[in-house]
Amino acid sequence: MPDGLAWKIIKDHLVEGEPEPGVTIALHVDQTLTQDATGTAAYLQFETMGVDRVRTDISVSYVDHNTLQSGPENADDHRYLQSVAARYGIVFSRPGNGICHQVHLERFGVPGKTLLGSDSHTPTCGGLGMLAVGVGGQDVACAMAGMPFYLTAPSVVKVELTGELGPWVTAKDVILELLRRLSVRGGVGKLFEYAGPGVATLSVPERATIANMGAELGATTSVFPSDGVTEAWLRAQGRPGDFRPLAADDGAEYDEVVELDLAAVEPLVARPHSPDDVVPVGAVAGLPVDQVCIGSCTNSSFRDLALTAALLEGKAVHPRVSLAVSPGSRQVLEMTAARSGLAAMVRAGARVLEVACGPCIGMGQAPPSGGVTLRTFNRNFEGRTGTPDARCYLCSPPTAVASALAGCIADPCTLGDPPAAFEPERYEVDDAGLVFPPADGSQVEVIRGPNIKPIPPSEPLADALAGEVLLKLGDNVTTDHIMPAGARTLPLRSNIPALSEFVFERVDPYFARRAREAGGGFVVAGENYGQGSSREHAALAPMHLGLKAVIARSFARIHRANLINFGILPLVFADPADCDRVGGGDVLSIGDVRAGVRQGSLTVSDETAGFDFDVGIELSEREQEIVLAGGRLNLLGG
Repeated sequence: MPDGLAWKIIKDHLVEGEPEPGVTIALHVDQTLTQDATGTAAYLQFETMGVDRVRTDISVSYVDHNTLQSGPENADDHRYLQSVAARYGIVFSRPGNGICHQVHLERFGVPGKTLLGSDSHTPTCGGLGMLAVGVGGQDVACAMAGMPFYLTAPSVVKVELTGELGPWVTAKDVILELLRRLSVRGGVGKLFEYAGPGVATLSVPERATIANMGAELGATTSVFPSDGVTEAWLRAQGRPGDFRPLAADDGAEYDEVVELDLAAVEPLVARPHSPDDVVPVGAVAGLPVDQVCIGSCTNSSFRDLALTAALLEGKAVHPRVSLAVSPGSRQVLEMTAARSGLAAMVRAGARVLEVACGPCIGMGQAPPSGGVTLRTFNRNFEGRTGTPDARCYLCSPPTAVASALAGCIADPCTLGDPPAAFEPERYEVDDAGLVFPPADGSQVEVIRGPNIKPIPPSEPLADALAGEVLLKLGDNVTTDHIMPAGARTLPLRSNIPALSEFVFERVDPYFARRAREAGGGFVVAGENYGQGSSREHAALAPMHLGLKAVIARSFARIHRANLINFGILPLVFADPADCDRVGGGDVLSIGDVRAGVRQGSLTVSDETAGFDFDVGIELSEREQEIVLAGGRLNLLGG
């Protein structure tokens, strides 16, 4: 039977299970990446596994999130990450070398390979024809130890691209159009495979932008073919030997097909506070803007910044607007500077920031109180900017520039004729920011600062659970709600007891204290609980506070896996209406828990409201063993 591209890569790496949607499968992992906000916990767990050296083709540790060094914590983490990389055979990408997804695309991505990353935007490398999946740090640690990656095989959605993008329309508008159509839940349990004649009109950086924000659809990942465009880009990066042509077989069948005419796409904007609240730019044009930020792993390629510089040349940013630009990599920074692009930005009034994630993860550049910030980023969740009452809009670089110049949200067509897209025949390659490990790292000392604490232990699952509903929440609760990012909390990612004080802080400032006083308990929520970042700290820190289970209408894929990995039960209402009957503060009890986990269903008693309701817990045999043991580390003996 003819196969689609995704299934070809899956079958090439399949080590366990049947390649069918909905079936648990295990894949061999070729490459891994971590970033510093999630990497410390991943490597602390890896160290407990007794492996002397990583067992992947290549693993890379990036420093790109925690670069704001207001105290010693982040610098201590960086020193730990560099030493543990040397000890175990991991490439270390130094602070200032770039955002993990941009650098990995440039220097390490290989068509047809599998990539596991402890960051939800790891699918960026799907733009290069990789099967790249974002997961929690523990799953990455296990892959580095040579274990396969387990997942529920997704259904595959073919996105048939036709036509060609019109003037002032970008790849960012393409993925915003898909979010407008499908919503942040539209990709849950699905893999998006791009095909059709329109693919050939998109450069690798443009494909990467689309694959990157597929994470906001809730998709497992996204993948593009590896074709002549891919070959030319790898050659320009000095890596022609990494090219491999890859495409779906003729006649391949798909679970769904989405048709998208690129010529029909228009400039779009996502309104606060969700990436799928998408409207044409014209619907919000004229709204005064306080801040504009260009960058992030979504839109910080050389192509994006060269366009930004060309549009700013000879112009001036509106006096009301603070414009910040973050290059995505050292390569992007050097090439933009060499072509006078940085000078053009600075003369126009832009603030050129460090080569890092920066404002996207709440590390600086918080907008003013009640301010409007327009960003080329991938997420606009409430409070993520660092300003609780800010309104964050998402858009393309041309829309961002037009708005920065106008002082209000503006259609990029107001800029006149667009400059020609620039894709260099040769990229400047400078790997000075990469530290490659020694052939034998057995004598390397791993350096741990005082803020780096062991991963807290957990207990095997009890046969009876009881406690109060510590928090009652609605739909689309994000990991930013559960475990906030930003300059206050990110430096504590290596210290779970300290970090746990901030769990649900933006929702309930007293949650941590109440959870401790109650001896733990439950959280109840609606659809798509845990969407957003892959940060396993959103499960690890609540586990430390005694969270026993989350009862929701549905879960986001990565967060559900993280809950299981740390022994927290992800329970699903058998009757979604029961969610409305359970109140915050209600006392719940669950009996015969261990048998219920085996059977896939449990009965919960609401002692306060006086009724019982059923919940499901669909776990593979492997996942059952993990939760019964109280988490995967317990099962592995870590």
